Amino acid sequence: MDTRQLIIYRNLEYQELFEEFAGLLEGAGERKDAGSLEIAGEQKDAGSLEIAGERKDAGSLEIAGEQKDAGSREGAGSRKDAAGREAALANQLIELAVTYGFEGNLWHCFMAFCLANNENAYSTTCEIQGGAGGSLDQLARRDFAVFKDLFDRDIRVLGGPVWEMLAAYKPARTDSKVFNKRIRDRIVNLAVQLEQAADVDAFQRLVVDFYREFGVGKFGLNKAFRVVEKENGQQVIIDPIINVEHVYLNDIVGYELQKKKLIENTEAFIRGKEANNVLLYGDAGTGKSSSVKAILNEYYHQGLRIIEVYKHQFKALSDVLEQIKDRNYKFIIYMDDLSFEDYELEYKYLKAILEGGLGKRPRNVLIYATSNRRHLIREKFSDKRELDDELHNNDTVQEKLSLAARFGVTIYYGSPDKFQFQKIVSVLAERYHVNLPEEELYAEANKWELSHGGLSGRTASQFITHLLGTLVE
Repeated sequence: MDTRQLIIYRNLEYQELFEEFAGLLEGAGERKDAGSLEIAGEQKDAGSLEIAGERKDAGSLEIAGEQKDAGSREGAGSRKDAAGREAALANQLIELAVTYGFEGNLWHCFMAFCLANNENAYSTTCEIQGGAGGSLDQLARRDFAVFKDLFDRDIRVLGGPVWEMLAAYKPARTDSKVFNKRIRDRIVNLAVQLEQAADVDAFQRLVVDFYREFGVGKFGLNKAFRVVEKENGQQVIIDPIINVEHVYLNDIVGYELQKKKLIENTEAFIRGKEANNVLLYGDAGTGKSSSVKAILNEYYHQGLRIIEVYKHQFKALSDVLEQIKDRNYKFIIYMDDLSFEDYELEYKYLKAILEGGLGKRPRNVLIYATSNRRHLIREKFSDKRELDDELHNNDTVQEKLSLAARFGVTIYYGSPDKFQFQKIVSVLAERYHVNLPEEELYAEANKWELSHGGLSGRTASQFITHLLGTLVE
């Protein structure tokens, strides 16, 4: 099957490797088994064979020692070239296997990855919501017929022990340098399922199910991202963050009202209802950032993604929104530890994005920010004296307060009291199997917090980490 017939699945990330491998398998399928070749030119009538050995031509005897098989001479160089090409392709498959954590049939894993990673009109339409319908479905089916044909080809026909091993590859490690384990396992499983697909329709259904469950491309295969700015006015890159902390809401002890408020707003957002931007503020180490990470992990399966942006990158926010506005995911723009000195003007870009700019914020985007300050912009007592010199001092006050006011939901995280702190310590000790008498545990926790930042969930967590590293088993 000619890969040039592909209509939708073009411009793959590894397009050259895909085409070379497809061509190699196409050629291998046309090879004939040497034992089945006819040798009609050597067949003789039994009667004539009796005297064949007696006939000699005097002239031919002079060059008998110089005769060579012309075909073997011409083919020797091409066979070496073909062997080198096959070795290079095998090397590329192995490198990809180590990078992405593939195992089993590497050719099938590679094609499954191509399908899972290619953002096109069909795949982005199917992401999160399922089948596209209409002509797109029919056009995609033509492409899937090509992929199905390639899946049905066995790389072992290339011959040799290398291809035998790559058809049943056993990795040294099953982790991926690019994807989290769940995504890596799902791609490997997709490869197995597509190999077993009975026909093109079944093949297409499996791919669509993958798009519905996980999405496609970098936004489908990752949950968290950072912004990488480019020079010379180039488009910013939304780059995946591979290792995201696996914290869940149940891991955060206490703060039930705060978590409930955050869940309600996030669930409304996920369901396509009206939802507000959120500011989580309060004392240090109380779980503000952990709550946002937990929300991501809880709702990732429902299409939630998060993009971390620092305040020096606020000028790039418009570019970021332009890239994500038409995708079938819900995006949280996450700003951690947000605050501004009075001389920093980046907050003006944020104000325009939150509300007030001519462009409307996309419906699939919210902003969640954490801060130790309620009003975000630093204020000093000396500001009051400066205001006395201003003709419209109320305008200056409103300018500084208006940023925080544009967050529709504000959630306060306060430091726990002594009893709450001990409760957090007790729950964490039980969770991590720290076996100390309760009285001794609380006494040591009290000593720890006096010299390590005071009463907070972070201090309690650090205390338990200390015990895990120092207690004798």
